[in-house]
Amino acid sequence: MASAKTLRKLFVLFLSALMVLSLAACAGNTESAPSDSDNSAPSSEQSSSEGSEAAGDNASEETEGGTSSDNKILVAYFSHTGENYNVGVIEKGNTHIIADMIAEETGADLFEIATVNPYPDTYDECRDVAKQEQNDNARPEIIGPPANLDQYDTIFIGYPIWCGDLPMAVYTFLESYDFSGKTVIPFNTHEGSGQANTKSSIEGACPGATVLDGLAIRGSVAQNEQDEAKADVIEWLDELRYTN
Repeated sequence: MASAKTLRKLFVLFLSALMVLSLAACAGNTESAPSDSDNSAPSSEQSSSEGSEAAGDNASEETEGGTSSDNKILVAYFSHTGENYNVGVIEKGNTHIIADMIAEETGADLFEIATVNPYPDTYDECRDVAKQEQNDNARPEIIGPPANLDQYDTIFIGYPIWCGDLPMAVYTFLESYDFSGKTVIPFNTHEGSGQANTKSSIEGACPGATVLDGLAIRGSVAQNEQDEAKADVIEWLDELRYTN
Protein backbone atom coordinates (compact mmCIF):
# COMPACT_ATOMS: atom_id res chain seq x y z
CA MET A 1 0.00 0.00 0.00
CA ALA A 2 1.33 3.40 -1.05
CA SER A 3 2.50 5.64 1.70
CA ALA A 4 0.86 8.94 2.49
CA LYS A 5 3.95 10.72 1.15
CA THR A 6 3.61 8.97 -2.22
CA LEU A 7 -0.08 9.83 -2.42
CA ARG A 8 0.63 13.50 -1.81
CA LYS A 9 3.22 13.50 -4.65
CA LEU A 10 0.72 11.92 -7.03
CA PHE A 11 -1.95 14.45 -6.03
CA VAL A 12 0.43 17.38 -6.65
CA LEU A 13 1.39 15.98 -10.05
CA PHE A 14 -2.31 15.59 -10.92
CA LEU A 15 -3.06 19.22 -9.98
CA SER A 16 -0.05 20.45 -11.97
CA ALA A 17 -1.27 18.55 -15.06
CA LEU A 18 -4.72 20.13 -14.74
CA MET A 19 -3.22 23.64 -14.50
CA VAL A 20 -1.08 23.11 -17.64
CA LEU A 21 -4.10 21.92 -19.64
CA SER A 22 -6.19 24.86 -18.44
CA LEU A 23 -3.53 27.48 -19.40
CA ALA A 24 -3.07 25.93 -22.84
CA ALA A 25 -6.79 26.13 -23.49
CA CYS A 26 -6.92 29.80 -22.45
CA ALA A 27 -3.97 30.71 -24.65
CA GLY A 28 -5.58 29.05 -27.67
CA ASN A 29 -8.86 30.91 -27.19
CA THR A 30 -7.14 34.32 -26.89
CA GLU A 31 -5.10 33.96 -30.10
CA SER A 32 -7.98 32.77 -32.25
CA ALA A 33 -10.60 35.23 -31.06
CA PRO A 34 -11.02 38.28 -33.37
CA SER A 35 -10.39 41.62 -31.72
CA ASP A 36 -13.06 44.32 -31.48
CA SER A 37 -11.03 46.76 -33.54
CA ASP A 38 -10.73 44.38 -36.47
CA ASN A 39 -14.42 43.53 -36.89
CA SER A 40 -16.40 46.43 -35.46
CA ALA A 41 -18.11 48.95 -37.84
CA PRO A 42 -16.83 52.55 -37.66
CA SER A 43 -18.61 54.73 -35.16
CA SER A 44 -21.23 57.18 -36.41
CA GLU A 45 -18.81 60.07 -35.74
CA GLN A 46 -16.06 58.40 -37.73
CA SER A 47 -18.42 57.62 -40.65
CA SER A 48 -19.68 61.20 -40.68
CA SER A 49 -16.13 62.60 -40.67
CA GLU A 50 -14.93 60.40 -43.52
CA GLY A 51 -18.06 61.14 -45.53
CA SER A 52 -17.61 64.85 -45.05
CA GLU A 53 -14.02 64.68 -46.26
CA ALA A 54 -15.07 62.79 -49.38
CA ALA A 55 -17.94 65.19 -50.01
CA GLY A 56 -15.57 68.11 -49.47
CA ASP A 57 -13.21 66.82 -52.13
CA ASN A 58 -16.06 66.45 -54.60
CA ALA A 59 -17.50 69.84 -53.70
CA SER A 60 -14.13 71.44 -54.27
CA GLU A 61 -13.86 69.90 -57.72
CA GLU A 62 -17.40 70.94 -58.64
CA THR A 63 -16.86 74.51 -57.43
CA GLU A 64 -13.64 74.88 -59.37
CA GLY A 65 -15.28 73.64 -62.54
CA GLY A 66 -18.44 75.67 -62.05
CA THR A 67 -16.75 79.04 -61.50
CA SER A 68 -14.25 78.86 -64.36
CA SER A 69 -16.53 80.68 -66.81
CA ASP A 70 -14.96 82.39 -69.82
CA ASN A 71 -14.76 86.18 -69.81
CA LYS A 72 -16.00 87.17 -73.26
CA ILE A 73 -13.98 90.13 -74.56
CA LEU A 74 -14.49 92.54 -77.44
CA VAL A 75 -11.97 95.05 -78.79
CA ALA A 76 -13.91 97.82 -80.55
CA TYR A 77 -11.81 100.53 -82.17
CA PHE A 78 -11.98 103.53 -84.44
CA SER A 79 -8.92 104.20 -86.58
CA HIS A 80 -8.00 106.40 -89.55
CA THR A 81 -5.82 105.59 -92.52
CA GLY A 82 -4.50 107.98 -95.14
CA GLU A 83 -2.52 111.02 -94.01
CA ASN A 84 -2.00 111.21 -90.24
CA TYR A 85 -0.13 113.71 -88.15
CA ASN A 86 3.57 112.92 -87.63
CA VAL A 87 3.48 109.57 -89.47
CA GLY A 88 2.55 110.55 -93.03
CA VAL A 89 0.30 108.45 -95.24
CA ILE A 90 -0.44 105.06 -93.67
CA GLU A 91 -2.34 102.00 -94.83
CA LYS A 92 -3.15 100.69 -91.34
CA GLY A 93 -4.31 103.13 -88.68
CA ASN A 94 -2.30 103.68 -85.51
CA THR A 95 -5.17 102.65 -83.23
CA HIS A 96 -5.89 99.61 -85.41
CA ILE A 97 -2.34 98.39 -84.78
CA ILE A 98 -2.80 98.61 -81.00
CA ALA A 99 -6.24 96.99 -81.21
CA ASP A 100 -4.74 93.98 -83.00
CA MET A 101 -2.09 93.64 -80.29
CA ILE A 102 -4.70 93.70 -77.53
CA ALA A 103 -6.86 91.14 -79.32
CA GLU A 104 -3.87 88.86 -79.84
CA GLU A 105 -2.89 88.99 -76.16
CA THR A 106 -6.42 88.57 -74.76
CA GLY A 107 -8.06 86.31 -77.33
CA ALA A 108 -10.74 88.97 -77.88
CA ASP A 109 -13.03 89.50 -80.84
CA LEU A 110 -12.44 92.60 -82.98
CA PHE A 111 -14.91 95.18 -84.23
CA GLU A 112 -13.98 98.25 -86.25
CA ILE A 113 -16.10 101.34 -85.71
CA ALA A 114 -16.42 102.77 -89.21
CA THR A 115 -18.66 105.58 -90.42
CA VAL A 116 -21.15 105.35 -93.27
CA ASN A 117 -19.56 108.50 -94.72
CA PRO A 118 -15.78 107.99 -94.62
CA TYR A 119 -13.53 110.74 -93.32
CA PRO A 120 -11.24 112.47 -95.82
CA ASP A 121 -7.82 110.93 -96.41
CA THR A 122 -5.88 114.18 -96.17
CA TYR A 123 -4.95 115.36 -92.70
CA ASP A 124 -6.17 118.96 -92.96
CA GLU A 125 -9.56 118.04 -94.42
CA CYS A 126 -10.08 115.26 -91.86
CA ARG A 127 -9.23 117.66 -89.03
CA ASP A 128 -11.74 120.22 -90.33
CA VAL A 129 -14.52 117.60 -90.48
CA ALA A 130 -13.67 116.38 -86.96
CA LYS A 131 -13.81 119.93 -85.58
CA GLN A 132 -17.13 120.62 -87.26
CA GLU A 133 -18.61 117.41 -85.83
CA GLN A 134 -17.46 118.44 -82.35
CA ASN A 135 -18.98 121.89 -82.74
CA ASP A 136 -22.27 120.31 -83.84
CA ASN A 137 -22.10 117.59 -81.18
CA ALA A 138 -22.78 115.26 -84.10
CA ARG A 139 -23.33 111.51 -83.94
CA PRO A 140 -22.18 110.23 -87.33
CA GLU A 141 -23.83 107.00 -88.47
CA ILE A 142 -21.63 103.93 -88.14
CA ILE A 143 -21.58 100.79 -90.25
CA GLY A 144 -22.94 97.50 -88.94
CA PRO A 145 -22.86 97.99 -85.17
CA PRO A 146 -22.63 94.54 -83.52
CA ALA A 147 -26.05 93.21 -82.57
CA ASN A 148 -24.67 90.78 -79.99
CA LEU A 149 -22.87 93.14 -77.64
CA ASP A 150 -24.74 91.62 -74.69
CA GLN A 151 -22.57 88.51 -74.86
CA TYR A 152 -19.42 90.45 -73.95
CA ASP A 153 -18.33 91.02 -70.35
CA THR A 154 -15.39 93.29 -71.18
CA ILE A 155 -15.13 95.84 -73.99
CA PHE A 156 -11.84 97.49 -74.86
CA ILE A 157 -12.60 100.73 -76.68
CA GLY A 158 -9.87 102.28 -78.85
CA TYR A 159 -9.61 105.61 -80.66
CA PRO A 160 -7.22 108.38 -81.69
CA ILE A 161 -7.40 111.67 -79.82
CA TRP A 162 -9.05 114.11 -82.19
CA CYS A 163 -9.04 117.77 -81.18
CA GLY A 164 -8.59 116.79 -77.52
CA ASP A 165 -11.56 114.42 -77.44
CA LEU A 166 -13.01 111.15 -78.69
CA PRO A 167 -13.92 111.07 -82.38
CA MET A 168 -17.67 111.67 -82.51
CA ALA A 169 -18.20 108.27 -84.17
CA VAL A 170 -17.02 106.67 -80.92
CA TYR A 171 -19.77 108.51 -79.06
CA THR A 172 -22.22 107.03 -81.57
CA PHE A 173 -20.98 103.55 -80.71
CA LEU A 174 -20.97 104.06 -76.94
CA GLU A 175 -24.44 105.61 -76.86
CA SER A 176 -25.94 102.81 -78.97
CA TYR A 177 -25.78 100.23 -76.17
CA ASP A 178 -26.39 99.66 -72.51
CA PHE A 179 -22.98 99.04 -70.94
CA SER A 180 -24.25 98.77 -67.37
CA GLY A 181 -22.60 95.90 -65.51
CA LYS A 182 -19.83 95.61 -68.09
CA THR A 183 -16.15 96.48 -67.82
CA VAL A 184 -15.01 99.12 -70.32
CA ILE A 185 -11.29 99.65 -70.89
CA PRO A 186 -10.12 102.58 -73.04
CA PHE A 187 -6.95 102.84 -75.10
CA ASN A 188 -5.86 105.52 -77.54
CA THR A 189 -3.17 106.82 -79.82
CA HIS A 190 -2.06 110.45 -79.74
CA GLU A 191 0.82 112.79 -80.45
CA GLY A 192 1.16 114.53 -77.12
CA SER A 193 -2.35 114.63 -75.65
CA GLY A 194 -2.10 111.46 -73.59
CA GLN A 195 -5.60 110.30 -72.70
CA ALA A 196 -6.84 113.91 -72.57
CA ASN A 197 -10.09 113.74 -70.58
CA THR A 198 -11.51 110.80 -72.48
CA LYS A 199 -11.91 108.42 -69.53
CA SER A 200 -14.41 110.82 -67.96
CA SER A 201 -16.17 111.19 -71.32
CA ILE A 202 -16.51 107.41 -71.60
CA GLU A 203 -17.82 107.17 -68.04
CA GLY A 204 -20.47 109.74 -68.92
CA ALA A 205 -21.45 107.86 -72.08
CA CYS A 206 -21.56 104.46 -70.33
CA PRO A 207 -23.56 104.85 -67.10
CA GLY A 208 -23.43 101.77 -64.93
CA ALA A 209 -20.22 100.46 -66.49
CA THR A 210 -16.91 100.01 -64.70
CA VAL A 211 -14.36 102.05 -66.65
CA LEU A 212 -10.76 101.06 -65.93
CA ASP A 213 -7.59 103.08 -66.43
CA GLY A 214 -6.64 103.31 -70.07
CA LEU A 215 -3.49 103.10 -72.15
CA ALA A 216 -2.19 105.98 -74.26
CA ILE A 217 0.46 105.31 -76.92
CA ARG A 218 1.91 107.79 -79.37
CA GLY A 219 0.78 107.13 -82.91
CA SER A 220 4.35 107.39 -84.15
CA VAL A 221 5.36 104.62 -81.72
CA ALA A 222 2.44 102.43 -82.76
CA GLN A 223 3.33 102.92 -86.41
CA ASN A 224 7.13 102.91 -86.39
CA GLU A 225 8.27 101.25 -83.13
CA GLN A 226 5.89 98.35 -82.79
CA ASP A 227 8.11 96.25 -80.53
CA GLU A 228 8.08 99.07 -77.98
CA ALA A 229 4.34 99.54 -78.41
CA LYS A 230 3.66 95.84 -77.90
CA ALA A 231 5.80 95.77 -74.75
CA ASP A 232 3.71 98.65 -73.37
CA VAL A 233 0.49 96.84 -74.28
CA ILE A 234 1.58 93.60 -72.60
CA GLU A 235 2.72 95.39 -69.44
CA TRP A 236 -0.60 97.23 -69.22
CA LEU A 237 -2.65 94.09 -69.79
CA ASP A 238 -0.60 92.25 -67.17
CA GLU A 239 -1.40 94.95 -64.64
CA LEU A 240 -5.09 94.60 -65.51
CA ARG A 241 -4.75 90.79 -65.47
CA TYR A 242 -6.17 90.47 -68.96
CA THR A 243 -3.42 88.49 -70.69
CA ASN A 244 -4.00 84.88 -71.77
